[in-house]
Amino acid sequence: MPDASATPPHHPHPIELSDARRRIKAIFIGSVGNLVEWYDFYAYTAFALYFAPHFFPSTDPVVQQLNAATLFAAGFIVRPVGGWLFGHLADRYGRRLSLMLSVVMMCFGSLIIAFTPTYQTIGFAAPALLALARIIEGLSLGGEYGASATYLTEIADPEHRGFYSSFQYVTLIGGQLTAILVLLLLQNVFLTHEQLVAWGWRIPFIIGAVLAVTAMFMRRHMQETEAFEAAKGTMKRESSLRGLLKYPREVAIVVGLTAGGTAAFYTFTTYMQTFVKQTVGLSDIVTTYVIAGSLIFAAILQPVYGAISDRIGRKPVLMFFGIAGTLLTVPILTTLSGTKSPWIAFLLICGAWIFTAGYTSINAVVKAELFPTSVRATGVAVPYALTVSIFGGTAPAIALFFKQQGHEQWFYYYLAGIIFLSFLVYALMRDTKHASAMHRHE
Repeated sequence: MPDASATPPHHPHPIELSDARRRIKAIFIGSVGNLVEWYDFYAYTAFALYFAPHFFPSTDPVVQQLNAATLFAAGFIVRPVGGWLFGHLADRYGRRLSLMLSVVMMCFGSLIIAFTPTYQTIGFAAPALLALARIIEGLSLGGEYGASATYLTEIADPEHRGFYSSFQYVTLIGGQLTAILVLLLLQNVFLTHEQLVAWGWRIPFIIGAVLAVTAMFMRRHMQETEAFEAAKGTMKRESSLRGLLKYPREVAIVVGLTAGGTAAFYTFTTYMQTFVKQTVGLSDIVTTYVIAGSLIFAAILQPVYGAISDRIGRKPVLMFFGIAGTLLTVPILTTLSGTKSPWIAFLLICGAWIFTAGYTSINAVVKAELFPTSVRATGVAVPYALTVSIFGGTAPAIALFFKQQGHEQWFYYYLAGIIFLSFLVYALMRDTKHASAMHRHE
């Protein structure tokens, strides 16, 4: 039997360059589609300050944002269903098909939001249609994460999986950043504040639908991964969930390592838009600049941390997030709530990203490395989506609930506690870089 640790044979440079170009092209196409999906999903949050009054009439802006955040959370409740549906498609019929269908579904969700009449026009049907759109987008995104994480990890070469798979969160963050940049352009270049409040908030959802169709056509030409092709002949005809039940330990690890990371991620992305405006008290435009700047910083960190994990392993990077997140979350959010300076707010959010990136940059590759090929997409998607629906999508609503009750600081301790629980998982789990299941196709 050949030595698995032996150095692989060296190929001529033209072959290496050709293989690298093939992988980079596949990762680019997969990542662009991921960016479009997350842009569509986050446009909801970026423009919630403008459309919430049209769907949730109230004299209290906190109540309006709480209602909008509740529907944001509703999109996460159905993500486990989307993870199962698209994970099954990806494991049974291929990663490419699953990724194509998920982006088409996101297109429909964006179109519903773009053309739904307001509460004043159709009454309670308006928030009901908005909820339907969020459910459709939640199903789409539930499938997108698992399929794209699996695809990016499988298409990468073994020595650079951390680096290549980190681009999932580069594009995930890029989707939110794109939504914010669209907001900036509409705020400062194309529309007045009155126009943006009256009807301009519909524009980003139309843009998202068009981009989703474009991404679908790009994904038609994606190459299937070698791992899936190798596994096709060995796959058993059984339910994807039944197959997943054979790996209870791995499922539990995904849940545990995701809880703190997803709560931190949605706090320092989704909720920050509302937090900086309502708690810190910055204007709409200044808030947008602060959030956009912090997201650019966050996107830069992802491949850096991914490359570090390829050198020193996944576990030390996750441990860094767990320790720093537990100790620094409360001080950062407390200081942020008391500042009135946009520069200090920007630096504090960037400080939070220095440890949050320890999770976001490599969580996809860690989950993919836990499962064999035949259940990898389902194994990544379902327990992740379930955990995100509990701890991630609810983070803005929980924070706003505490704020409404006059105890906003309670949320800071809640977040630190969830991160600590994930830290315990990081401390006990094996390093998946050295104990990977990527070579297993059963």
